[in-house]
Amino acid sequence: MTLLKWALIFFLISIVAGILGFTGISAAIADVARVLFYIFVVIFLVLLILGLTIFRV
Repeated sequence: MTLLKWALIFFLISIVAGILGFTGISAAIADVARVLFYIFVVIFLVLLILGLTIFRV
């Protein structure tokens, strides 16, 4: 859940920076947010698959 929270924080900072005209910083922060979100999705899917297969009792 922490990765998702950080991705959301970076996304909001990116939006504020874009509104204020800092487009370069906004694009960089949006890339960081996108990477964190993808990492979260991968970890979620791996744990979901493990929970449905290996750790089922």
